[in-house]
Amino acid sequence: MKETIKVLLIDDHALFRKGVRQIISADPHFEIVGEAASGQEGLDLAQQILPDMVLIDLNMKGMNGLETLRRFKETSLNARYIVLTVSDAEDDLLEALRAGADGYLLKDMEPEDLCANLLKASTGVTVLQDSLTEILKNALLEPTTRKTTSDAALTEREHEILECLANGMNNKTIARHLGISDTTVKVHIKNLLRKLNLTSRLEAAVWVHQHKPKG
Repeated sequence: MKETIKVLLIDDHALFRKGVRQIISADPHFEIVGEAASGQEGLDLAQQILPDMVLIDLNMKGMNGLETLRRFKETSLNARYIVLTVSDAEDDLLEALRAGADGYLLKDMEPEDLCANLLKASTGVTVLQDSLTEILKNALLEPTTRKTTSDAALTEREHEILECLANGMNNKTIARHLGISDTTVKVHIKNLLRKLNLTSRLEAAVWVHQHKPKG
């Protein structure tokens, strides 16, 4: 059997952590390897246990979830970061994605949906609760200086990578698919986001689906 996915829970409510632990532990794909009641405790603990996935609450005392996420992204830890929160506010969602979240899920979701989404996230796909896709779509449809791919003068390679992002591929998968290095993929993504005036790979994926020809 494939190795289990090691999960770290960061939430300042012990009762909620206990509930999530029970749900996730019941799924053979996952193993809870640590719990933390604060962002700083989570950062410290992660360096010892090296989890594959970190679940982060947004509204915590002291260092909030967004700041915790930003701090994690500055470390060398190779993990997937999923925000698990009660907030369906557009600002929180967009800020989390800009900070590098690999998923944004709400605490009121069904237990089986939580495990299914986490499993999907572990493969490199960005996961978003269904009810939030409309919020994200509306945020991206606001009048902005977004451009079309022809206006942005994307290269053929950038077009290929944009399509890969739309299919939910992570950098390693894109690199293998196109026969280039991870580093080259990162450079292309950075360039195409700048050209299209987007801030995250998830925004890019949504953007592609919105600009696909109808019919």
